[in-house]
Amino acid sequence: MPPATIAPILAAVSLGLLILAFVGLRLTLHARAQQQQDQQRLRDLANIALEGLAVCDGEVIATANHSLERLSGLAQAELAGRPLSALLPGLVLADLPEQEERDAQLTATDGRTLPVRVLRKDVLLGRKRQTVVAIRDQRERLHTEARMRTLAFTDALTGLPNRARLGDVLAHHAAVLRESGRGFAVLMLDLDRFKFVNDILGHAMGDALLRKVAERLQSTLSEDDIVGRLGGDEFAILALGAQEGGRPQRLAARIVEMMDRPFLLDGQLVNVGASVGVALAPQDGTDLEQLLRNADLALYQAKAEGKARFRVFEPALAERLEARRTLETDMRRALKAGEFELHYQPLVDARSGQVTAAEALVRWRHPRRGLVSPADFIPLAEETGLIMPLGAWVLRTACTDATRWPNAIKVAVNLSAVQFRDDRLPEIVEDILRETGLPAHRLELEITEGVMFDDEERTLMLSRLKAAGVGLAMDNFGTGYSSLSYLRRFPFDKIKIDRSFVCQLPSDAESAAIVRAIITMGSCLGMTTTVEGVETAEQYTFVASEKCSQVQGYHVSRPLPSKDFVAFLVGQKAAA
Repeated sequence: MPPATIAPILAAVSLGLLILAFVGLRLTLHARAQQQQDQQRLRDLANIALEGLAVCDGEVIATANHSLERLSGLAQAELAGRPLSALLPGLVLADLPEQEERDAQLTATDGRTLPVRVLRKDVLLGRKRQTVVAIRDQRERLHTEARMRTLAFTDALTGLPNRARLGDVLAHHAAVLRESGRGFAVLMLDLDRFKFVNDILGHAMGDALLRKVAERLQSTLSEDDIVGRLGGDEFAILALGAQEGGRPQRLAARIVEMMDRPFLLDGQLVNVGASVGVALAPQDGTDLEQLLRNADLALYQAKAEGKARFRVFEPALAERLEARRTLETDMRRALKAGEFELHYQPLVDARSGQVTAAEALVRWRHPRRGLVSPADFIPLAEETGLIMPLGAWVLRTACTDATRWPNAIKVAVNLSAVQFRDDRLPEIVEDILRETGLPAHRLELEITEGVMFDDEERTLMLSRLKAAGVGLAMDNFGTGYSSLSYLRRFPFDKIKIDRSFVCQLPSDAESAAIVRAIITMGSCLGMTTTVEGVETAEQYTFVASEKCSQVQGYHVSRPLPSKDFVAFLVGQKAAA
């Protein structure tokens, strides 16, 4: 080809090669810059991570992030080239399964050993496969778990062990007991007047009192004893020393004495007192629930005997508990089976001797035990809450029976303290009157003086009952603490003089003076006065001569079943 033709072609090819070379250079430089940028971004991301990250070539650290610097106390330059085993002694990277966490100890430059968790992952960085090791600090987690364990086994208010912790301790010592034959004791403590402090002085004061009680108990016990709070105002003590010489009894007596001393709360002295029940292992049981149950039975007995004392468990207490459970079960069945019945004791006009009212008295005709005394089942009904359905049945049955009596005769029904604390009582009474058709003025509700003393604020309910049209009578008058103030403040229609003032009439001058004064006071206040427990003709003659309104007692009649009471009314009418 002619030179004139070749020269432009060569020039064009050369120019193309130069352009390609320039483009290739630009692409190479851009790729290197991108790689450096990616590596920097990866380092930045690694430095953001909370876990320590180490990129390793084999067992040697190639690079690390800032978190690992903080954990180890070494700079990145110092970490680079250092064996991983220098940070994590005993850890062989090759033996660590991929993506499986393991616990390890990291040794810092200041000699501290830190608990960590280690995770390994093989990754491809560029064209080279390397191992990334994540190292997570476990101090915060372990601290949180320890705190959670503490909260799970500690009472938050007092700092004492809770029921779960006491159970673990008791299980341990029960096992030791089986091996060595050593004994120990469980003491249950309950404050006698905590409800008063909590309700009257406030929950904050109640909490302060519980903390003071915990402190006082800890100061009373020896190093071998453990005290915990079961909840509310109940505490339990594990007396782990020997039982010889009556040590648990002496400890219980010392606790009662210490709790009887006043507590200083917010500048005022508060007296509460405590009762203690004691159960001894192994004779009274070895497991927690059995020992606590038996100690609680002994505590219940101590409270029943007057509080501020201790009682050691006896098998007879368990027998009484079993009898109580059986009676409660039978009572629940009796309510459904209709085993309860009402007897009526007449109240007669003191002058004419004519029946003007009758008091409804519940009786339980047990299929095996016969008639069960109300003294046996009424307190149990109040404790278990069965008094509510039983009381409603008594009220409904009494009103129904009264509708078959002459219109002039009223029916009187006793209210228990539990019923009186029910805000729905006025509505219940009105509903029953509406269902049975008995006029409200023919129903009298008898309320003991002790009910109002125990719960004075609830006496506002008297006004609601009075507004419903029923009569109100104060039963057992003279046995409480504030009889006169109650008569002045509340709308009673009748007062019933307690039988304790009548039993020695008319020979006892003091009893006669008291009965005479109450009758005169009732007359001046415009109230009906009923004398209970009149059993002799002499007593009847005396109270009638003192112009009481009504007489009730065996001299008039014993309580009678419904049919016999109706017959009594018919006979009295025929005699008239």
